[in-house]
Amino acid sequence: MSRDGAKRPEGSAGPEAGATLAFVESPVQLLNVLEWAYADAGGPSPEQAAGGAPGDRPSPSAPEGLGAAGLGAAGLTVVVLSPHDPMTRGQLRRMAELARDEGITVRWEDARGGAGAPLKTIGGLRGPLRRAGRIVIGDPFSRYVQLLLTLTRAQDLVVVDDGTATMEFVSQLASGEPLVRWHRRGTGRGAREMVFAPVSATARRRLTPGGDRRVEVFSSMPVEPPAGVTVTANSFAWTRARFGPPRLTRGTDLVGTSLVETGVVDPERYLEAVAALARTHGATRYFAHRRESTEKLHRVAAEIGLEIVRPDLPLELIARRGPIGHTIVSFPSTVVHTLPLALSGTGVKVAVCDVDPAWLRSDASPRAQGFLSGVTGTARDAHRLRSVPAATTS
Repeated sequence: MSRDGAKRPEGSAGPEAGATLAFVESPVQLLNVLEWAYADAGGPSPEQAAGGAPGDRPSPSAPEGLGAAGLGAAGLTVVVLSPHDPMTRGQLRRMAELARDEGITVRWEDARGGAGAPLKTIGGLRGPLRRAGRIVIGDPFSRYVQLLLTLTRAQDLVVVDDGTATMEFVSQLASGEPLVRWHRRGTGRGAREMVFAPVSATARRRLTPGGDRRVEVFSSMPVEPPAGVTVTANSFAWTRARFGPPRLTRGTDLVGTSLVETGVVDPERYLEAVAALARTHGATRYFAHRRESTEKLHRVAAEIGLEIVRPDLPLELIARRGPIGHTIVSFPSTVVHTLPLALSGTGVKVAVCDVDPAWLRSDASPRAQGFLSGVTGTARDAHRLRSVPAATTS
């Protein structure tokens, strides 16, 4: 039994031949695997789901038409490649509980738990990878996942949303570029990148449809796939069927971002922008991103006066359970695409604030501004805030 309380498979136990094996490294990825499984199993439509009974806990029973085994009826096993970050691990544990409630087998791997952990994890997964008929992944940029993709014979590959990174993945797949995260600085030709390049190239070929190999992207993002790639819309039907509708407060909530932590936005400029948004919109709560630093959050509370909320689940589920503000304001991020879907029919307004080029760090990736503008500009159901008063002054 692992540290999160999950039962570990014994010996060579794993999915049966032809079954589905999913790899996730974040709570959002696991949420979107559940959404994909719900849609793949024929769960109720978004319209039917939106009319479900209110409640703040997922129903333990399977959706009508899915059978007693729920989403696990098709032999889905989710492998959690656990990261180090305590906040991420905590949210993953909660999401794993929800997955088990749906009848899904969850295999927790402390994949980064020491020098020998990667080899042990990969060795234990070699058999299941060989037997699986379909592979589902949440992060095609992950070196761990890319390495695992070289070991599978599965002809069906599914990529579920890992936030806005899905937009970059599809764009790079269509243009034939190497798979590189949008906020990465430099040329990508360092020693480690060069050593790993053959594995990354092989993984990229596995993610390109051809012959009997089928590739599906399950996404709530506006993506234009290359020829041969199937796109299935993620409407957050599972979330809407299982949670809410929420009680709305009279206030405005701000959604935090990890743009400072990823080296894209200057921390002082970011705090100025948060303060200006709070003043302008009367916000009182700040929903922290799981990667935000404790020091930065302390300053948001002490200097700006916002109540810090650290969600124990992805924000789509937290907002759907409620209580949530009648307006949610965010910087360019995944939630400006997903929250309008998850909160459809509730009356909540989602607004997105542009990132001024002056906020960017001098060493930020040259692709950063264009990518962030694209995230904002393609948010179909979010109100666009083009400027923040006094946010760019020193």
